[in-house]
Amino acid sequence: MKFRAHDTFFIRKGWLSKGLRCVSETPDVFVSKTENPMDVLGIGANMVKALRYWLQATGLTVEPTSGRRNQSFTELGKLIYKYDRYLEELGTLFLIHYKLACNKDTATSWYYFFNEFSINEFTKEIFVEEIEKYIKMQDEELDVANRSLNDDFNCIINTYLTKNISSTKNISPENNIECPMRELGLIEYFNKNKKTYKKVTPNPDSINPLIAMAVIADNSNGKKEISLNELLTSSCNIGRIFNLDSIAMLEILYKIERLGLIKINRTAGLDVINISEDGDFLDFTKKYYSSISK
Repeated sequence: MKFRAHDTFFIRKGWLSKGLRCVSETPDVFVSKTENPMDVLGIGANMVKALRYWLQATGLTVEPTSGRRNQSFTELGKLIYKYDRYLEELGTLFLIHYKLACNKDTATSWYYFFNEFSINEFTKEIFVEEIEKYIKMQDEELDVANRSLNDDFNCIINTYLTKNISSTKNISPENNIECPMRELGLIEYFNKNKKTYKKVTPNPDSINPLIAMAVIADNSNGKKEISLNELLTSSCNIGRIFNLDSIAMLEILYKIERLGLIKINRTAGLDVINISEDGDFLDFTKKYYSSISK
């Protein structure tokens, strides 16, 4: 488990695109001894560390754990850099969100918030209290500083809330840039004055059926038949990751069915889908980018 690796900096607009471009041109951009990473990336030292973390936490790049710590693209990173390097497509943001929210080891608070945290209306205090219980259940000897959990919560809110919770007064323009993930519509204020928040079910039309199918395939573990309840409630599947209720999920599933990728079976109390077309996460991601490039 890892906490506060972002050093309080959420993903700014343009960061991931800039990071991908620089890694493509100079794989050792973050560890170079000949060029200053701050000069190459055009951001401060702490932001450089944060960007290095975010590229990996979102599943776009990887680094070896020993030896020269050069970064390289993941297969998803290659696809995004080829087809949508400026992250202009909503589908790309949903893919990045999926990888981030499923990254239990590197982005533990994100994983917990979307997969284990079942309270839909909450405050920072409630979240911190609940994740502390979760951490103790996972590892009784692990002691995570309260400040780290508070900072993770603030970063989650700044990642997904439509407008930053911080006042924009006396903040430099660079620090006032919003995160592109806010476009996903996953968190809103419940009571702005009391700083309470709520999880939001996004408009089903905003989630491309091929993106949803990529997530389903990634969690199918080779199964051809999956219950609707598993899709809705299992960790890292479309229900949890995208804050879906049963109605929104069914609307998306019917769109996938019309593409001929699944068959929904709700007869005799089965409530399952049967996967009609073979493919893994990358296969359906490629289909998504092929469909939008036509």
